[in-house]
Amino acid sequence: MTSPATPTVSARSPRRPDWAGRNYSLLTAAAVVTNLGSQGALVAAAFAVLETGGDGGDVGLVAAARTLPLVLFLLIGGAVADRLPRHRVMVAANALNCLSQAAFAALVLTGDPRLWQMMLLAALGGTGQAFFGPAAEGMLMSSVSGEQAGRAFAVFRMAMQGAALGGAAVGGAMVAVIGPGWVLAADAAAFAVAGALRAFLDVGHIPPRARGGGLLADLREGWREFSGRAWLWAVVLQFSIANAVVSAADAVYGPLVARDHLGGAGPWGLALGAFGAGTVAGAVLMTRWKPRRMLLVGTLCVFPLALPSAALAVPVPIGVLYVVMFVAGATIEVFGVSWMTALHQEIPEDKLSRVSAYDWFGSVALVPLATAAAGPAEEAFGRTAALWGCAGLVVLVTAAALCVPDVRNLRRKTTPVAQGGTGHTSADAERPVGGLG
Repeated sequence: MTSPATPTVSARSPRRPDWAGRNYSLLTAAAVVTNLGSQGALVAAAFAVLETGGDGGDVGLVAAARTLPLVLFLLIGGAVADRLPRHRVMVAANALNCLSQAAFAALVLTGDPRLWQMMLLAALGGTGQAFFGPAAEGMLMSSVSGEQAGRAFAVFRMAMQGAALGGAAVGGAMVAVIGPGWVLAADAAAFAVAGALRAFLDVGHIPPRARGGGLLADLREGWREFSGRAWLWAVVLQFSIANAVVSAADAVYGPLVARDHLGGAGPWGLALGAFGAGTVAGAVLMTRWKPRRMLLVGTLCVFPLALPSAALAVPVPIGVLYVVMFVAGATIEVFGVSWMTALHQEIPEDKLSRVSAYDWFGSVALVPLATAAAGPAEEAFGRTAALWGCAGLVVLVTAAALCVPDVRNLRRKTTPVAQGGTGHTSADAERPVGGLG
């Protein structure tokens, strides 16, 4: 006879999916809090510079000051994150970001901030990000497993980008109503809350690393993992240029076009919010869609990233800009989820943070130069020509990445890379085509 309790047990549904464990939930919640503050702070920092009488060159210098420490410290941050408990690295980085943004806010609210002071505080924030980024990416990838990894990354990015959407829109409105200082203060508080959440992460599931060489040996090992995969270095090279020119357009030219033609901080914040809404839509799509050739699909979806720069070059009416930003956000999110899935599939867990650091390093290495040169480029060629140049470079480097066979042919598989493996097993190994270097 069937037990009367059986139907009750079988009908009970879990409160969350199997892949959404404790660490994943904490990481997602912390990312939501951080993005709510940080996206508004990006708008606030640009308009804080402009309100002190600065020009496009000054905005670019502050943006470059934030990015330069990423270039200097990312590789060290990746090695540290694979050597120390990742959650401690993340919490320490959040604390530095909290303090630097709080000081930035106080400077703006209480006096007449100098350009060098804003650059120094931006540099401290960038230093925190250099250590946080590789640790966070390694921690997230180690918190999910199996064939549902792609869906987990899509849901994580959907939550993160949804928060970015709200943060950019609300931040732009707050800058217009109460000024940039209070938005920077809110960002400092967000870092404090996120750091407290990340302090509860559990790293007990990650096997301790065997003692071996020092920091330089770790960096060399990470470089071997990175350089041995054509798809990896090709896409990172692509984004070293694409990220640089898009950052210059968003951080320097966008606020200037908004000030001169679109109505100021409020509309520009909403435009960034439309980009965020697009990324949410793209993440929702990727919770269901699992393209077999994930990097081919993802790289094709990078082409629309050229559209916002072209729209600002015209410039198009604000309503058209919202649509363009939405489309660019949706398509780049398809790439983002595909890229995270490829890294999770191909890179051994004990090397994730170091490979992530080389990824980040290549992707941001030219950003300080591009943002610092944005003002002089505007003076030399004109804002319109500079923006068309940004759009053209995105198209050019994306087409070049598609010329690499491994970018086109890397295929999704369900067997994860073993802990401590060599990492040179390609998803293409099931087919008689070229390997990954």
